[in-house]
Amino acid sequence: MCRWAAYRGEPVFLEEIISRPGHSLIAQSREAEECKITTNGDGFGVAWYDQRPEPGLYRDVYPAWSDPNLDAIAHQVKSPLFLAHVRASTGSATSRNNCHPFAAGRWSFMHNGQVGGFEAFRKQADMCIPDGLYRHRKGATDSEVLFLLALGEGMEGDPVSAVARAVAQLEDLARQHGAAPFMRVSAAFSDGERLFAVRYSSDHIAPSLYYRWSESRQGWAVVSEPLEQAQDGWSELPPGQALELGPDGARQRDFPHKSR
Repeated sequence: MCRWAAYRGEPVFLEEIISRPGHSLIAQSREAEECKITTNGDGFGVAWYDQRPEPGLYRDVYPAWSDPNLDAIAHQVKSPLFLAHVRASTGSATSRNNCHPFAAGRWSFMHNGQVGGFEAFRKQADMCIPDGLYRHRKGATDSEVLFLLALGEGMEGDPVSAVARAVAQLEDLARQHGAAPFMRVSAAFSDGERLFAVRYSSDHIAPSLYYRWSESRQGWAVVSEPLEQAQDGWSELPPGQALELGPDGARQRDFPHKSR
C-alpha cells in the first residue's frame, strides 16, 4: 500500500504538507502507521498547479526521504492545489512511469490500493482504454489504467461518477480473472480547480483517508494519515463516500459504485 497527501486552498509551499509536519508524507514514507507495509520506498511524485492549466509533475524512483531535489522543490514551490504520493509497489516494477501522480491534460490522479490479481488480466484491462487515450499509458500499473478508464468515462462531466464507473470495470475484471480482494481504492484527483477524493473497497478493508480544514493555512488537506499525531480536527471519510473540495467549500456525497 502507498501513502499520499493532497492540498487545496490558499497557496502554500509544498513542504507544508510534504516534509514539515511531524507525520509528514516523507515521515510516512519511512514509517506509515495505518497500512500493512510501514515503508513506502518505491518512488514518489508530486503534481502541482499554478499559472498554467496543466499540472507540473516531478516523479522519481528514489525513496522520498533520500532525494535532495524533492526537498529543494518542496522548499521553493508554492501552490494552491497539489497532489503528492509515496509508493509501495503491489507488483509492478519500480520505474518513473509507474510512480504517481499520473497526469493527462489538466487532470492529475493518484491512488492507494489494489486491483486483485491485476497481472492475470492486464492485457484485457489495457484493451478497455479508449484508443484516443492510450498514448498516455506509459507504465504498467493498475492505477494508471484506472485513471485512463475514468478519463474515458467522462471526467469533464461528473468526475466522481466517471471514476466510479472505471472502478466497476476493473472490479468486474478482477472478479472474472483475478483474485480477492478484488478492489481497494483511496484516490485523489484534480482538474486544477477542484480536488476530489474517494474511498471504496469490495471487502470490509478500505484504505485509510482523512481530511481537515486548517485555519493557519486557509486550506484543506486530504491525506492517507493525519499529518500530526494527536491533532484535533481530522475527519475520516467513510468507505463508499466521495469528497469534493472546490471554491464553495467541501461537499461529501456517495461514491456511486455499481459493479457490472
